[in-house]
Amino acid sequence: MFTGIIEETGTVKNIIHGTFTKIVIKCSKVLEGTKIGDSIAVNGVCLTVTNMSNESFAADVMPETLRASNLKDLKIGSIVNLERALQVGRRMGGHIVTGHIDCVGKIIDKRQEKNAFIFKIAINKEFTKYIARKGSIAVDGISLTVVEDGYDYFTVSVIPHTMLKTTLGYKGVGDSVNIEVDILSKYVEKLIGKKDIKDLLKENGFI
Repeated sequence: MFTGIIEETGTVKNIIHGTFTKIVIKCSKVLEGTKIGDSIAVNGVCLTVTNMSNESFAADVMPETLRASNLKDLKIGSIVNLERALQVGRRMGGHIVTGHIDCVGKIIDKRQEKNAFIFKIAINKEFTKYIARKGSIAVDGISLTVVEDGYDYFTVSVIPHTMLKTTLGYKGVGDSVNIEVDILSKYVEKLIGKKDIKDLLKENGFI
């Protein structure tokens, strides 16, 4: 479980292809207190640490993870967002992020609005039903607030600090981003899907 608050960016040091893919990431902060078997989100993808040194960690990447995320596009030298798993008892910024990617989006517009940057991201329309204006969404593992929810896209506003401290500062039109919708929206869909919305509202005293 993660929060979508990026702790640092790391650099892909090595990618080893074989019967499975192993990725080695150079970093510093997320290594503090980390041990083999712990989880680290890489561009929003939950990976398990399989090896580590004083300046890097390694993780195995399953074929399904490569198919479902933009990790398949990484190269040696690529910059990635990193976050250690949520520690119980600490303040929780952002929102609940599982590290399980729903789809890969594509940046189709990026513009500056005063001190903020507005990103317009196209996604498969089957996932827009989970996105709501002012709701939460994780983009490459970054917890962001939705500004506009369209038929097959959404927009987010990004503050200068986030641009400076995450990979969004390097990304532009045409680049891919991992998308994880708010898990709460899926539970709501499952609940409502079994009942008429009016009956559900009556049962809970809203009408």
